[in-house]
Amino acid sequence: MRDGVAEVSPGRFRETFGRSYEDFVVGHIYEHRPGRTITDADNVWFTLLTMNSHPAHFDYEFAKKTEFGKPLVVSPLTIALMTGMSVSDTSGKAIANLGWDEVRMVHPLFVGDTLYCESEVLEKRESKSRPDQGIVTFKTVGKNQDGKIVSHYKRTVLVWKRGCGPVDD
Repeated sequence: MRDGVAEVSPGRFRETFGRSYEDFVVGHIYEHRPGRTITDADNVWFTLLTMNSHPAHFDYEFAKKTEFGKPLVVSPLTIALMTGMSVSDTSGKAIANLGWDEVRMVHPLFVGDTLYCESEVLEKRESKSRPDQGIVTFKTVGKNQDGKIVSHYKRTVLVWKRGCGPVDD
């Protein structure tokens, strides 16, 4: 395997997904691409799907009266997008998410903004109870198109060691 591609037979290649425990190095930063421009449909759909009835997210007339003057992107959508954008780099070979910590929303995100994010490997250790797995903690930071940080959190995952776990056939 090399650079996310495995040669499965001579001249035939298959894209691979995710990283094994051994591939993570404390201090490495993964920039997740592509970014994601938030649409009104994304925001309204996610807000109402999750039964968040606060009008600041979907009622334009109400939102005009707030300090922001327009609807805010609902915070759990921001976190969900950041997590989803990071999967191929951080948890593609994970068994489970063990937790999100220190979740912060530090700047509003609006419809029409483009969200980008990156994750830094903060720490890693072998699992004490599962010898074929390890635990990795990342800090993921979301930024808008202007580079302004909108959110950040720490996420810890349980991930397979190289050669263990399900193999993509």
